[in-house]
Amino acid sequence: MALPGWKQLVRGGLVLEPGNSVENKTGTWRYQRPIIDWGICTHCMLCWIYCPDSCFMVENSKLTGIDYDHCKGCGICAHECPVKAITLIDELEARKEEEK
Repeated sequence: MALPGWKQLVRGGLVLEPGNSVENKTGTWRYQRPIIDWGICTHCMLCWIYCPDSCFMVENSKLTGIDYDHCKGCGICAHECPVKAITLIDELEARKEEEK
């Protein structure tokens, strides 16, 4: 049996209304979770600038946390952090710790 070609596939992933990305929680497929070490974070905001999903929360020009509902765990933030205040941990291990 032959598989259908790309022209026969049903369209998917349509964005029907602009500005609705907040409604689509995309963090569920993350396999690595960024964690901020607040003891060494200098609030330089490079993670906020480089994050492709705008996952870093800021208040009064300081980082306050990470929006894990939309973070995909790409690791760009950890790579760009000049003081290495952001590390990536295994998502499954993080979830197990949360359950405790």
